[in-house]
Amino acid sequence: MAKHILMLVGDYTEDYETMVPFQFLTGLGYTVHAVCPDKKNGDTVATAIHDFEGEQTYSEKRGHNFVINFDFDAVKTQDYVGLVIPGGRAPEYLRMNARVIEIVKEFDTAQKPIAAVCHGPQILAAAGILQGRTCSAYPACAAEVKLAGGNFAALAVTEAVTDGHLITAPAWPAHPAWMAQFIKALGATVQI
Repeated sequence: MAKHILMLVGDYTEDYETMVPFQFLTGLGYTVHAVCPDKKNGDTVATAIHDFEGEQTYSEKRGHNFVINFDFDAVKTQDYVGLVIPGGRAPEYLRMNARVIEIVKEFDTAQKPIAAVCHGPQILAAAGILQGRTCSAYPACAAEVKLAGGNFAALAVTEAVTDGHLITAPAWPAHPAWMAQFIKALGATVQI
């Protein structure tokens, strides 16, 4: 039986940070449940494509429709071995949902691997789980990490950091780094 991973998404979740980990983890044999508050299995969320094109911050374009494949209201954290929180615009409003915060706290209390990339740590900060922990995020989220008591890791955009069961990265160019660290935290190995 495949092990289950939970992915928290919402409208304007970052396209690469949602689709690539979903496909990668599914390809490794995990069952990934992508959920969104107020949406059901079969509904979609709009994605946003964030790119780094030389301006002071990222550009944003409309991405794809990403299909939700599990009901948010049916989530029981004990059924999952890990949690993935993509970035994009979704974390800024998902962090206002009480059940999203409960889910993050439940994963943290159980010390199950939690991966958050780009703006995903906004949800970690809102859940109050960053005190004394090292956390990376999109640089514009550094203030939130610090205000939540975390130690902001200013990494290259291709790097990631693991602090216990918490794996974080600044943006999608870090996929190889954070996904390798996440599957290690899950206890998985890939042999070639």
